[in-house]
Amino acid sequence: MTTTQEAVTAAERCTPEFRRDPHAVYAHLRDSAPVCPMSPPHGNETYLVTRYDDARAALSDPRLSKDMYGAMDAYRRIFGDSSVALDDNMLNSDAPKHTRLRRLVNSAFTPRRVEALRPRIEEIVRDLLDECPARERFDLLPAFAFPLPIIVICDLLGVPPEDRTRMQRLSTTVAQTGFGEEAKRAQQQAEEGLHAYFTDLLTAKRARPGDDLLSALIAARDNDGGLTESELVSTAFLLMFAGHKTTAYLIGNAVHHLLSHPAQLRAVREDPELIRAAVEELVRYDGSVESATFRYATEDVEYGGTLIPKGALVQIALSSANRDPRKFDAPNELDVRRPGNAQDAHLGFGHGSHYCLGAPLARLETQLALTRLFERFPRMALADPAGEPRWLEVPFPAFRGLAELPVVLDPAG
Repeated sequence: MTTTQEAVTAAERCTPEFRRDPHAVYAHLRDSAPVCPMSPPHGNETYLVTRYDDARAALSDPRLSKDMYGAMDAYRRIFGDSSVALDDNMLNSDAPKHTRLRRLVNSAFTPRRVEALRPRIEEIVRDLLDECPARERFDLLPAFAFPLPIIVICDLLGVPPEDRTRMQRLSTTVAQTGFGEEAKRAQQQAEEGLHAYFTDLLTAKRARPGDDLLSALIAARDNDGGLTESELVSTAFLLMFAGHKTTAYLIGNAVHHLLSHPAQLRAVREDPELIRAAVEELVRYDGSVESATFRYATEDVEYGGTLIPKGALVQIALSSANRDPRKFDAPNELDVRRPGNAQDAHLGFGHGSHYCLGAPLARLETQLALTRLFERFPRMALADPAGEPRWLEVPFPAFRGLAELPVVLDPAG
């Protein structure tokens, strides 16, 4: 990366080189253009925020709206009309609507409900590892990293086991949509399928409530009443989609980086109490959410000496903020004993009122997955340690995850 314009082009076009190593591009932009205008393929004027302090401030700035209906032309150009029915949720709203929706969902998705999942998560981890081949090369992502969170979130929501594969397939289609006509048609069909599925499932839950999160959401009430039908369907989709994709990629990234840093893995194995701090450091170092979901400027705002005009989209690069040397010493080093490695130091789960609701569940799943995996297979290794990892190629940097993770669990067996 030799010029700022080349760095901007790589970021706005998500070039293969950028997908392989976005951190080099972000480092250049933090120094030369920390709030830079871009012209991405979706055609909307966009400003990329890359420094930690600017990113943290922007994440909680009320002038930067999450209500993409307010920027409907831009929203439709990026995601298409079919997304509208699934986006009537707290992720895509501002106060006071966001406050009401978050309060209702919080009343059902409680820390106690999350902690109560611990034995079930342990059981799922054990069962999945039982099925993994110990002495031959295989891809850990489809065998372990993806099934774990999809089973957990389906159990939590009350989605029947026979529908898990369908949920994963449709969610994958939505997550990896490009800008071409064929991709847009696939996205529309997947979103319509998810909307119809959750509409039917919620109807069934009303008739026969269960001990699950969707039944609790149907029953949730406050002084303003409960969730509307549209909000229920959209919230169910949000919890399903966000509740497994990001955790699956996080587990994959974490395993890859620990295996690539044997001293760090050894420290965690020798001191199991380190696992909580290790997960925070892994989220900071290479978390699964590269950029926050879009915001748009409701008025002219200034960050880092750059004017972001009213109506422009704002893309906040969490992966860049989490590697900012102005905030973190030696940010490009993985250090599970990093001083001050608190949950609120990094921005991997966001910041402010839109802080990730599912962060406690993602942390719990990742902690248990890593602990049990490395306890059971202490000699586990990358199948091709000298090879370059293959990262997802996506049309814009929402997710940061591996396309595959070839490993051998017991190479000395």
